[in-house]
Amino acid sequence: MLKHLVAPLALVLSLGACATDSQTALRPAAAPSETTRYERGIVSAADPRAAEAGAAMLRKGGSATDAAIAVMLALTVVEPQSSGLGGGGFYLHTTPDGRIDTIDGRETAPAAATPGRFLTPDGKPMEFRSAVETGLSIGVPGSLRLAELAMKRDGKLPWAEVFQPAIRLARDGFAITPRLHDALGYAKSTAGRTPEGLALFYGPDGNPLPVGTVVRNPALADTLQQMADKGPDWLYSGQNAAELAAKVAADTPSDGKMTAADIAGYQAKDRAPVCGTYRAYRVCGMGPPSSGATTVLAILGELEPFDLSRLGPQSPTFWHLFAEAQRLAYADRERFLADPDFVSVPVDKLVDHAYLLRRGALIDPGKTMAHAMPGLPLPPPDGAEPDEHGTSHFVTVDRWGNAVSYTSTIESSFGSGNMFRGFYLNNELTDFSFVPQEDCSARVGGGTDARMGDIAEGKLEMAVGSDCRPVANRVQGGKRPRSSMSPTLVFAPDGKLLMVVGAAGGATIPVQTTRAIIGVVDFHLPVDQALALPMLFSPGDTIAIEPGTSLVAMIPALKQLGHSDIVVRALPLKTNAALLTSDGWSGAGDPRSEGVAITE
Repeated sequence: MLKHLVAPLALVLSLGACATDSQTALRPAAAPSETTRYERGIVSAADPRAAEAGAAMLRKGGSATDAAIAVMLALTVVEPQSSGLGGGGFYLHTTPDGRIDTIDGRETAPAAATPGRFLTPDGKPMEFRSAVETGLSIGVPGSLRLAELAMKRDGKLPWAEVFQPAIRLARDGFAITPRLHDALGYAKSTAGRTPEGLALFYGPDGNPLPVGTVVRNPALADTLQQMADKGPDWLYSGQNAAELAAKVAADTPSDGKMTAADIAGYQAKDRAPVCGTYRAYRVCGMGPPSSGATTVLAILGELEPFDLSRLGPQSPTFWHLFAEAQRLAYADRERFLADPDFVSVPVDKLVDHAYLLRRGALIDPGKTMAHAMPGLPLPPPDGAEPDEHGTSHFVTVDRWGNAVSYTSTIESSFGSGNMFRGFYLNNELTDFSFVPQEDCSARVGGGTDARMGDIAEGKLEMAVGSDCRPVANRVQGGKRPRSSMSPTLVFAPDGKLLMVVGAAGGATIPVQTTRAIIGVVDFHLPVDQALALPMLFSPGDTIAIEPGTSLVAMIPALKQLGHSDIVVRALPLKTNAALLTSDGWSGAGDPRSEGVAITE
């Protein structure tokens, strides 16, 4: 029925009976026995070798957490453009009875970083690439501390065991995939910014090594072995912390150089999950500094009054409603979301059911709203941050019914391009807003505007007569930048876990995640078809439509509804999910990626 909507599905590698039949029925209310539900675990990841690393942990009797950490470590090796040890992430875990905990492993700015970090001497925002490919963009990596806390809490296997698949991949070699080869081409200035990167992934002619070339990374193999043997403190203390800090500081031309104390002081943090309801389903995600849960819940809550099931994915009206809900949700996201340790974020108000219904009442099925504004009369405003493209999402479920939804990132493709002991370091700090204050009209002395120069020097004090307002997501020492990462859990009306989902792709992540949930809950699609639905991204007045999909033919209808600014362009899409069906767990990777699902 939906063949014209669905791209070729990703390969699904199965070690057991993985239920992906398009006729598989959802059983959200009449729960099967626990044996039926959880007799096999599942791993869905963006690379089959990383998925296999996680599945190997499940076979050894490991938990969903053991599998998730093994996936993250393997992705450091085989998907260096997207995630790993040099970055951070968000970890969302649930037990079979629905108890949820989340860990914030987001990177932090050096203590000496100032709000003017990304301003030029004349007070203007830096050009993005010039910020990325320096130490200015590098935050203290959080992935290993996140792994430590997660394993202490929910792991079953020894710490060193989860490192073994990644060590073998780095030591024995892995083949370059088409996706990695493409990234090495379009991001050469970053991936090959250092002699280490050039030697690892490029030939003598300066071109990326061909698809299928086996790459060995002995420096990373040694790093992983040292971490396995000595624990996280190998990176966060002593000589290695000093050398990492010195490497980043030497790459930082100005403002707040990283120190060994910044690295030693890093902590992964517990955060409260953010939950809401959509129809009869409970949806839970990651709270600030992630904007994921609030944005996913906002889009769903604003759409709840509409009968999306009746409309279906072939209806231009559905896609119009989807676009309008995004506009409202992203208006709130831009205004209010930031690191809650530095900014008061009104999470409860943003996901309040009555508030979202009022927001949804602003949506007219027959026409486009003129302006989508934030819905709460609260300061401060926020500023825009660039999209990220170096991100990966993976999900794991073990035989006991524990599940993990985990998004890992180094920000842009290959992060900052700087490497340490075989892995790329993030450029996560460019997720901060480059302009630290907005609505400035200060006058000092004879009417001279002096505010931007003050900001460039890191002075936050308001000048006489200024009506500047601080941007919530501005740079501050020790602060974590806002993120779009949206690891999500969906619980069925019977209270049991139904779906584990998340995505990669910068600001599109909450929309990809929401689209997958609607595909399952409203359109009753199996998980592979839900992930294959076309993509429409509308965070503002412009709608971006995925090329080569049925949405292109709907452009005239969308324009009749008032959407005048529509562009057709490629979007960074990569969703992974697992779904409980009457036959057990079914999983899929995004058909646009190399992702797969493997059952244990």
